[in-house]
Parts: sequence; structure tokens; C-alpha cells
Amino acid sequence: MTIWNLGSINADMIYDVPHLPAPGETLSANRLDRFLGGKGANMSVAAARAGARVSHIGAVGPDGRWALDRLTEYGVDTRYIAGVQEPTGHAIIAVDTKGENNIILFPGSNHAISRDQLGQALSSASQGDLLVMQNETNLQVEAARMGHELGLTVCYAAAPFQADAVEAVLPYLDFLILNEIEAEQLQKTSGQSVTDLEIEHVIVTLGSKGARYYHRGAPSDFPALKVEAVDTTGAGDTFTGYVLAGMDRGMPMAQAISQANRAAALMVTRHGTADVIPDLKEVHEAQFD
Repeated sequence: MTIWNLGSINADMIYDVPHLPAPGETLSANRLDRFLGGKGANMSVAAARAGARVSHIGAVGPDGRWALDRLTEYGVDTRYIAGVQEPTGHAIIAVDTKGENNIILFPGSNHAISRDQLGQALSSASQGDLLVMQNETNLQVEAARMGHELGLTVCYAAAPFQADAVEAVLPYLDFLILNEIEAEQLQKTSGQSVTDLEIEHVIVTLGSKGARYYHRGAPSDFPALKVEAVDTTGAGDTFTGYVLAGMDRGMPMAQAISQANRAAALMVTRHGTADVIPDLKEVHEAQFD
């Protein structure tokens, strides 16, 4: 089958800093790297590297040809990525010595995707394909509704988190992925805990503690692997892409999550985003304590 990803595409400008800056503080960075990023691009690359067929729906500006070339190189179908006049999205990311980060995001072309473009892409989808979205593009509700009507498995990775954005797509979802803080925020604003949601699959990621999977409300825990983290950027996207690829390949969910945990653990030992996401061979061969 195919994973259709309505997803962001960014240039990630990553600054290595001694600590995350406080308000009003000026810091000298030790290093600057530019990577392909955006939660959408990260998930597309992760799913492709996990062995899935991935078609990305998105947009880049006149400065974004390099991003299309990178996605193609990593095995992602880029036919449904439009060229628009708005600048390509980008993120300014500070990463400290403990691997923690903060991010400033400029959406740019990620909010210039047209309805015609979305409709043309999903008209090529087949019943049973997966559709995934994140909160970094426009047309999320339209895509979720269209995917639901076409019989696709509709998935939403609820980041960057906005409760109203999640609530708007909830009626169409088959699969929701969010982190522990986001789950608490959703319950606070909507009054619904993850066990109350009428969604077949829900995963709450727990950082260094692993992940909790709810199948129609029944929980199962998957502990994280112990590694020395140097950069947590993109780890959640890697996890999501690998889970979706596992689903697409017909894996039992427990196996898909366990494989995704391995991929995410390997990812946090690397500096960067989409360009350093591990492939399936690396994930299988990695040794963990």
C-alpha cells in the first residue's frame, strides 16, 4: 500500500549551544548545520527508510529545489509537492550539551498547499492506504475528511500541539499519536482522556520512558531503550514514521512499536533531522544495552 503524507518541508538550521538561551540572553553557537527537516519530511523519510512506499503532499518555495532532491534521494515520491512563491519553511533549532532543544518555526510554503493539489494527490490513493498529517501545514481538516471518505486509514501526529486543531480532526481519525504533555493538554481543554477517545489506535509517547499504546482504550506499555542522547530533534518523527511503515507492511502493532522504539533510540544518538534518520538495516543491526 502507500503512505500519503500531508506534511511540512523545512530547512532545519541547527545551532550547537552550551545551554538553551534564557530570555534576553545572547549566546555564541559552537557549530551550525543545515538539514532537511519539518515534521512532515522527517516522517516521510523515516517511513521510506523503514521500507514503506511514501507519497509526500506539500510545497516548497523557489529556494526549495534541494529539499525535493533530498526527499527523492531518500526514496520519497515527490510528484505531489508543489512549487510556490512563498519561501520554503525553515526552523531555527538550538541544541544543548544534553541533547535538549528549542525551536523557532517559520511555516512559509507549508501553508500554501492548495485544495486542488490535495484532491489530485488523494484521487490516486487506494482504499486501505494510510494518510498522515501533522500540525505544520494548512488543509488538515479537509485532508482528514477526504481521507475518511475515501476509506483511508487516517493518522494524526498532534504536533506542534494545538487543542483546537486536534479536536477538529478527531471525528475522522483512526490513529492518533501525541506525547504525554499533549495528552494532558487535550484532556484539560476537551475533557476527554485518551481512553475516552473513539479512535481505534492511540499512542502516547513518554520520552525516555518509552510509549503507551491504547487499542480501543486498552493500554500496553513499551519501554524505551537506554542510550546516551546527543540530540532529541526528530526522534518522535522517526518513531511515527517507523510505526506507520510497520502498519503499512502488516506488522502486529506491538512489533511495529518495538521496531520504532529501536529507530528512535538510534536517532537520538545522532545530530540532525531527516538526513540522519536510520534505515531498516541499521535499526536491525544496532546493539543496545
